[in-house]
Amino acid sequence: MPTTVTMPQLGETVTEGTVAQWLKKPGENVEKYEPFVEVSTDKVNAEVPAPVSGVLRELLVKEGETVATGTPIAIIESAEAADSAGKVEANRMASDEPVPGMTNAPTRTNGQAARAPVSAASEDALRSASPAVRKLAREHQIDVRTLHGTGEGGRVTAQDVLAAAQTSPAGAAVTSVPARKAAPSPSGASTYDAPTPGTVIPLTQARRIIAQRMLESKQSAPHAWSTVEIDVTNVWKWREREKSRFEQECGYKLTLLPFFIRAVVQSLQKFPLVNARFTNDGIHVLKDINIGVAIGLPSNLIVPVIRNADRLTIKALGIAAGELIDKARKNKLGVDDLAGGTFTVNNNGANGSILSAPIINGGQAGIVTMEAVVKRPVVLDGDAIAIRHMMNSCLSLDHRVLDGYTASGFLADLKRRMESMGPDGTI
Repeated sequence: MPTTVTMPQLGETVTEGTVAQWLKKPGENVEKYEPFVEVSTDKVNAEVPAPVSGVLRELLVKEGETVATGTPIAIIESAEAADSAGKVEANRMASDEPVPGMTNAPTRTNGQAARAPVSAASEDALRSASPAVRKLAREHQIDVRTLHGTGEGGRVTAQDVLAAAQTSPAGAAVTSVPARKAAPSPSGASTYDAPTPGTVIPLTQARRIIAQRMLESKQSAPHAWSTVEIDVTNVWKWREREKSRFEQECGYKLTLLPFFIRAVVQSLQKFPLVNARFTNDGIHVLKDINIGVAIGLPSNLIVPVIRNADRLTIKALGIAAGELIDKARKNKLGVDDLAGGTFTVNNNGANGSILSAPIINGGQAGIVTMEAVVKRPVVLDGDAIAIRHMMNSCLSLDHRVLDGYTASGFLADLKRRMESMGPDGTI
């Protein structure tokens, strides 16, 4: 049976997408979960995976065309339907003569042997693998469905793929996780192309949608704002002690961001109303804690998501944040990277900001910032004066969901947790 593929939901508040590029042409084979079209929104250019294996029969939307989510964009004839048609034709011919171009040897697709039937559990393993893991598996010609996942709930991880690659002929030389280039610091991540004075800059599709989303957020959610001052001296020392080893082992620079996210998720657990959203039926207090990380690019603002951040260690949060930032700057974020955010962290301090009032990400109850860390004299207990590393943290909140009492309690708890971190311990 033909499968109609629709424009996917590309984020919490995204209602439309633009077909940027078809990666497959009509008549070409496509594997299940293989990217076959690139879709762009205000947030990201995302490669959309095929829902089934088969033949791409028809393109329903042209490149450059923008359609609403749920709109049919392509038709794929599933491999099962194609196999059935082939069997009917073979029975009709009833011949022992070999079909030209075919042998009894296993067929190959993209250099890989045709897959044997797989179990439902194997299909679940493939679905649960992250886009990055699936891409890594394709690069090493490894079928994720044949792997035993060592991640949480049997999830296949990058280490599982690389371990399998070591035993395959194509990947015999792989011995460890490939060294990744450390993501550049946000303050110097990208060059700024200054516009020419006196000119009009045409609005891109991304900029139009960003403008619309920001206006909707300000108009629909009554914003309130609060801030606290945090002494991060001890956690700064902890990070200084760990950063060289972390970068050597993980390939990313260790900033204060994962420490801050860890404190945020713990405070969200104590104040669950902050991890909520306003609906016409009432305030929906969310079960999952998925932290969006606001990343500013020269021409865009995107908020990829660290899912189930409350289950991750500081080290795991550092790796997850580093991967998202690196992918964002290389324009490699996928659909899964952007969906499901429940609360947002914005590292404004990376660009030198010391105080800001960010706009809430639509559908969430709040957004909190990390401002620049500044060394200055501080009066300590006993009236002693010392030079400390100080940072402001600002919270914008949806006043339909939160009042000052809860918001202030959340910020006070966040401050306490950050100030209790370090200088000793392991991440």
